[in-house]
Amino acid sequence: MGAGHAHPLHLDRPSPVHRLAPEVKIAAVLLFTIIVVVTPRTEFWAFGGYAVLLAVVAVVARVPALWLARRATIELPFVLLAVALPFAGHGERVDWLGMSLSVDGLHGAWNIFAKGTLGVVASLLLAATTTMRDLILGLDRLRCPAVFTQIATFMLRYLDVLADDARRMRIARLARGYDPRFLWQVKAFAVSVGALFLRAYERGERVYLAMVSRGYTGRLPRASDDRAPVSQWVTAATLPVATAGIAVITGLG
Repeated sequence: MGAGHAHPLHLDRPSPVHRLAPEVKIAAVLLFTIIVVVTPRTEFWAFGGYAVLLAVVAVVARVPALWLARRATIELPFVLLAVALPFAGHGERVDWLGMSLSVDGLHGAWNIFAKGTLGVVASLLLAATTTMRDLILGLDRLRCPAVFTQIATFMLRYLDVLADDARRMRIARLARGYDPRFLWQVKAFAVSVGALFLRAYERGERVYLAMVSRGYTGRLPRASDDRAPVSQWVTAATLPVATAGIAVITGLG
């Protein structure tokens, strides 16, 4: 897998977070997300504390707030769903600005928005500070199933190839004077997708046979056997430990 395959969410910045091993960052974000998910939706101060922790991580990692805000718009469909809950919910209702809102729906909307936003921002910080290659390497070091990491590796390796195939097919179609833009012309797009799938399938067969002929036994060789030092695990553990502390303090309050 070439080192030149970088995902568009990665920010190449010199920071203490960037220098951490990928497996410790993945573990920290996973534990943070679990704590956020299990936090009761009525613990409003806890969610505020979680947001402050992510803000601190963003500052240390030198990730701009505007960059995070723009990428976080990916959760807009869920936000729209959350907005509808107070109107469609049942049970006790309250009046606000002439509108009758469900209390349970308001709590549900807040639950989706708060936990969804924190999860998206945490994932964006992980992506911004870790290259795609390192993410896969970190998953492999965390004993993620080999099938998953191998599929991800090949996807990363051949994604650009498939994109180039799709681009050439589109150019060839345009060169023949056909540019489908309307719903009733979707057949041409479907034919292109089918042809691209067949090409990818055939290429995968050829690559697999070539790998088997070179001694492939079902597991890719490790790019590096280096393990993260204990100091990095301790540093990364600061986020989930602080998150758990906030959850405990607000729960007892």
